Amino acid sequence: MQPTLLVLAAGMGSRYGGLKQIDPVGPSGETVLDYAVFDAIRSGFGRVVFIIRRDFEELFRTQVASKYAGRIAVDYVFQAVDALPDGFTAPADREKPWGTGHAVWCAREVFTEPFAVINADDFYGADSFAQLGKFLSARTPSPGFDPMSGHPPPRSMVAEFAMVGFRLANTLSENGAVSRGVCTTNSAGNLQSITEQTGIHASEVGAGLTYSGDEIVSMNCWGFTSALFAGLDRQFRDFLANQGRELKSEFYLPAAVSTMIERREADVKLLATDSSWFGVTYREDQPHVVAAIAALVKAGTYPEKLF
Repeated sequence: MQPTLLVLAAGMGSRYGGLKQIDPVGPSGETVLDYAVFDAIRSGFGRVVFIIRRDFEELFRTQVASKYAGRIAVDYVFQAVDALPDGFTAPADREKPWGTGHAVWCAREVFTEPFAVINADDFYGADSFAQLGKFLSARTPSPGFDPMSGHPPPRSMVAEFAMVGFRLANTLSENGAVSRGVCTTNSAGNLQSITEQTGIHASEVGAGLTYSGDEIVSMNCWGFTSALFAGLDRQFRDFLANQGRELKSEFYLPAAVSTMIERREADVKLLATDSSWFGVTYREDQPHVVAAIAALVKAGTYPEKLF
């Protein structure tokens, strides 16, 4: 079964300003997202599902996704503030949806096959998709287990997920501080925990500094089976019960996965890559991304025109 690529594209990038997913960075006007879809196609993915907001649906369909027609199947899921489990309602004054965990939860009804999850505005590199494609193609659809039973599953039912991990030094911005989830693993190479570190500046990373640069960090590049959704639903309901009246609370995917690891609901294989992550966290980051992609095109990693 071919895996699917699930793209988190509902964010508008408040620090960057505007719909950054459609800004060109490639030599023929390609977006960062175009490179992700291109890498997914050549790594064996058979479908891409975009999580977007309805207020820019037409713009996204015409200016972003239309170019993939005939190359890969395309579907959409809509993230909205009022997309909640039965019995829950959003505060009247809440404006933003509930975070990355909520975004993936919104896609729970469109998957039986294994799938990857990425951010729309991050460049992960060809190796990341090759590793995810290989890992996910070896998985089979999983029924998971009933998280409401209150009992941990037997080891034979523990879900098998994956996360692509990047060296911290390969994920920084010269134009401001970043937040990164620093990972720890066990002797089997499985993820044990993700600790969010905020306010990391490039000047703090290197030999003898606050961070060595070799720390493995999460950049929201995941591989899952449908077994994810049972645990995700349980945690989202708990989150809403405890924080659902807060106007800015967010349900984060990395935290949800960490909880599943702690509860023995999942093992997460760390797929380490030496690829450099590129992102447009700040508008000033765009020239760096353009130059980095131009170098990859010159080296033959990508063609001059993707689609």
